[in-house]
Amino acid sequence: MAIALEILSPEKLLLARDVDMVVIPGTEGDIGVLPGHSKLVTSLRGGLVDIYENGAVAERFYVSGGFAEVTESRVAVLADEIVRQSEINAAKAAEALTAAKDAFAAVSLDDAEAYREASDTLIAAQALVDSVPPHAIDKI
Repeated sequence: MAIALEILSPEKLLLARDVDMVVIPGTEGDIGVLPGHSKLVTSLRGGLVDIYENGAVAERFYVSGGFAEVTESRVAVLADEIVRQSEINAAKAAEALTAAKDAFAAVSLDDAEAYREASDTLIAAQALVDSVPPHAIDKI
């Protein structure tokens, strides 16, 4: 039995196929989704979407945030930014983390909205660096 998976960015549909299982980075923790899962809508944090086929991870996508809608037979990942793990640029990921750290350090604690936004950006940038494929780490 399989579950239909759709991964969408603001620009296009990146993937639509049946898979065995999907693990998504929910804001409250990773969520494994199998066929028959309870319905839910959740926000996403920066991290990897793992796609399982034949008992193993077949493909991984980095998402910076967004939402996921789960039904008994379908998962739709609606991501703010999404990239295949194999296409992550290690140097650009490191630059994004440095910029996010600088922005976070400069934000005023008195501005709750700016603090939350800077914190979310920092979490996503750290997740991007953590998602760099092992073969690309030496390029940072």
